[in-house]
Amino acid sequence: MDYKKASYEIEKIVSKSKNVLKDVVCFLYKNFDYYSWIGIYLVKDNNLILGPWCGSQATEHKKIPIGIGICGSAAKTGRTEIIADVNSDSRYLSCFVSTKSEIVVPIKKEGKIVGEIDIDSDVDNAFKKEDKFFLEKIADMLSEHI
Repeated sequence: MDYKKASYEIEKIVSKSKNVLKDVVCFLYKNFDYYSWIGIYLVKDNNLILGPWCGSQATEHKKIPIGIGICGSAAKTGRTEIIADVNSDSRYLSCFVSTKSEIVVPIKKEGKIVGEIDIDSDVDNAFKKEDKFFLEKIADMLSEHI
């Protein structure tokens, strides 16, 4: 699915769904083949707590301290992290042996990090600048629902 059509569909989900976070995660998982696992982490105290997710299996990382791992780094800095090869990044907290690349996009509300979108891919170097821009737009849409 192209990003423009996906943005339009997600806008409809955001405006109508009672379970916005879960529905958006599942939409992304179903419509982007190289998005192998998608989760939303929510900031609570000084930790990221796993919220809705979609994928073939659960991750063991249900709670991640801010500043630890790629997810924790993105939450600490407020910047999107794109990792082309997770095995070459010492911060990577291994979830699945099949994961090759990852993108983590902070969700900000009034300038504060309130959560993040975490996407793993079983494809090397899967995430491009187009994914970054698209997912940052989605993060903005989701911020009102956290």
